[in-house]
Amino acid sequence: MSPAPVIIAIDGRSGAGKTTIAIELAASLRAHHKVSLFHLEDIYPGWNGLAAGVERYITTVLAPLRSGQGAEWVTWDWEKHYDGDVRVTLPAEIVIVEGVGAASDAARPLLDAVVWTEAPDDERRARALSRDGSTYEPYWDLWAAQEVEWLAADAVLENIDVRVLNRADGNAPGDVLRALQYLPSCSGVLLPELSTRRGLKLRAQRIDAEPDAMALYETLYGASTNAVWLDSSDGPDLARDTGSSAGAVGASPAAERRRFSILADDGGSHGQMATHRNGITTVSTGCATARIEGPFFRWLDAVWGSSIVPAPEGYGGEFTLGWLGYLGYELKRETGGSNAGSPTPDSALIFAGRAVVLDHRKGSVWLFALEAPDAAEWVSQAAQAVTAASGAAGSTAAGDGADAGVHAVELSKKPGVGGLEFTARDTEVDYKHKIGVAQHEIAEGNSYEICLTTALHAHGTAVDPWQTYVQLRQRNPAPFGSLLRFGSLSVASTSPERFLRITSAGSMRAEPIKGTRGRSLNAEQDAALRADLESSPKDRAENIMIVDLLRNDLSHFAEPGSVTVSRLCVVESYATVHQLVSTIDAQLLPGASRAEAVAACFPAGSMTGAPKISTMAILDRLEEAPRGVYSGAIGYFSLNGATDLAVAIRTLVIRADGDGRAELSLGVGGAITADSSPQEEYEEIRTKAYGVLSTLGAEFPG
Repeated sequence: MSPAPVIIAIDGRSGAGKTTIAIELAASLRAHHKVSLFHLEDIYPGWNGLAAGVERYITTVLAPLRSGQGAEWVTWDWEKHYDGDVRVTLPAEIVIVEGVGAASDAARPLLDAVVWTEAPDDERRARALSRDGSTYEPYWDLWAAQEVEWLAADAVLENIDVRVLNRADGNAPGDVLRALQYLPSCSGVLLPELSTRRGLKLRAQRIDAEPDAMALYETLYGASTNAVWLDSSDGPDLARDTGSSAGAVGASPAAERRRFSILADDGGSHGQMATHRNGITTVSTGCATARIEGPFFRWLDAVWGSSIVPAPEGYGGEFTLGWLGYLGYELKRETGGSNAGSPTPDSALIFAGRAVVLDHRKGSVWLFALEAPDAAEWVSQAAQAVTAASGAAGSTAAGDGADAGVHAVELSKKPGVGGLEFTARDTEVDYKHKIGVAQHEIAEGNSYEICLTTALHAHGTAVDPWQTYVQLRQRNPAPFGSLLRFGSLSVASTSPERFLRITSAGSMRAEPIKGTRGRSLNAEQDAALRADLESSPKDRAENIMIVDLLRNDLSHFAEPGSVTVSRLCVVESYATVHQLVSTIDAQLLPGASRAEAVAACFPAGSMTGAPKISTMAILDRLEEAPRGVYSGAIGYFSLNGATDLAVAIRTLVIRADGDGRAELSLGVGGAITADSSPQEEYEEIRTKAYGVLSTLGAEFPG
C-alpha cells in the first residue's frame, strides 16, 4: 500500500475543456511528481449513464486510490455499448480525476481539491462535437439533460476550490497550477512548484526623469480594471538629494514618508487579484480563481515574505514588487474584535509582477518587472511612457506639492464633482449623545480613550474616481495619498498617518496621529492654531495613550529592549490641518512572522483607543455599523518582506452600481477622553471632513 495521494478533481460540463486541462496539468506536474490520471468517460455505462458512472467511479476508483491502493475498474466499450476491459489505475503522489461528476457530493470527502471548468454553452457544444465528431452529436441533448439534472440535485458548485474560465487559449492549465498552489491541501505536495514561484528574478531599470505622475498613471493604468497608486503627493519641503543634503533630508521623518510613489496593476504573467470576506480568501490568477478558507492573516503569512527579491544596487526604497491594496477594519475579528460583515471586501490586494516607482528625492524612476516572457516588452513600453510624461510642458517632479505639469494647470480650473449631498449616519445630537455614552464607559473604567467614528454617505451620477482623486491630491495633498481601483470599487485617500512600516531588515515603525487643528489662511491665526495644538494637555494626553498602546503592540514581535519612542507629540502641518504626531520604533524579532506582527498591531490603535480589545467592543455597540475600508490600512507587502501601511483616514470609498450611479462613503471620527468637550469633538470631525468634502463641492450635512 502506498501513502495516500493528493487527489485533484477537474469537473465541469461537457465541452468546457476538462480533458485538455487535466492532461496538460498532469504533464506539468510530472516534472517533479509521480502522477496518475483517470478519465470518467472511460467508465460511464453509456450515453444515459452519468449517474451510474459517477457511482462506479467513486466505489471502484476513487475509494481505493484515497487509501493508497491500486484501483481495478471496468471500462465501457462505446462501440459495443457494453462493459469492456478491466484496467488498473495505480496510486501516485498526485492523482487527477477528470470528468462530469468527478467532484460530486459523494466524491467530495475523498478529494483534496476541486477544479471547476467553465465555458459559454455555445462554445462547449462546438468544442465537444469538434473533438468527438458525429459520435457525440446524436446524444448531446440526452447527455446535457443529465448534467442539468445532476447539477440541480448536487452541491458541487458550492464546494469549488478553483474555478477556471477556459477560453481555449492555452493559458488555463498554467493558471490552474498557480491557483492550486494557494490551497493548503495542495501546497505541501506542490513545494517544487512553490519554490519555482518563490525563486523569481527581478528585472530593474532606472531612468533619471521626473514625470508627471498623473499623466504616467493615465497612460499605463488608466484602462486597467484593477490598479493601485500609492502616491506621495505631499512634499513641498522635500529637497532634492544632491549629496551634501542627504543627511538633513534623511533625518526628517516627514521627508522620508514622502520620498516614493508606486504605480502598478495586476497585468502581465504574474499579475493576481486577492479579496477576503468573512474567512474566505479568493485569489484570481489569469483565468483561474482559487477559494481558500481560513483567516486572512494566515493566508498573508503564506504568501508574503517567503520570496526574497533583493533590491537593485542604488535603489533606496523597500518595495520590490508584491501585494498592494487595503486591509479593512473588519479584519479586527482576527485580532480580538468581534465578527461583523461589511459591504466592501475585508481586504482587496493586487499582486504586481511589474510596477513603476518614483523616487522624488533623487528625481528618478525605477521600472521593476519579474522575469517573464512579457517582461522586456513591458519595461520598454513603460520607459516610453516615462519619457512622454516627463516631456509635459512645465513638468516638475510628481509629489512636490505643485501638482506638476499641464494636467495640474487644467485641473485646477475645474470645480469639485458638485451636486452631491451627503447625509450623516449620526445627527449632531446623536453623535454628541454617543460621546456622552463613551465618557460614561471611561468613567466606569472600561476604557481610557474611545476613538468614536461616524460616516457620511452620498449617491451621485457620473462620479469619476480618477477625477475625484486628482482633485483630492491637488487640494489636500498627503504623504500617504492613494488611489485604489478594484473593478467597481474605488478608494481615494489622502491619509497623513503611517500605521506600520517594517523594512526588509526588520526595522519597525509606527507613527500615530492624535490631535488636530484646522488651518487658517491668515498666517498669524495659523501659527496660533499650531501653538494651541502643541501646548494642549488634552491632545497630548490622547496622543501619549496611543503611543503606550502601540509600544505594547510592537513589543509582541520585537527584540526585547528595542522598542523606543524617538519622537513624542510633534506638530506636523498639512494642507488643511495641523496634527500631533509621535514615532515609535522597534526591531522585529529574528524569525518572527511578519504577517503576525502586522496582525498584532491591527487595527491601528489611533482608530480604536485603549485598551484596544475592550474599546473595540464598546465601539461596536456605539457605532452599530461596519467601518469597511475606513480605519483599516492601505499600502504594500513587498516580496523582500517589507511593508509600509497607512491608516485609512481622509478616505473616500466609491462603489459603482453598474447603472451610472455610485455610492460614496466618508468615515470621520475622533478620540474621546474623560475631558472631551462634545461640541469641540463634533467640530473636529467637521474639520477632518473638510478637505474631502470641499473637493467634492459638498458641505458637511446639517
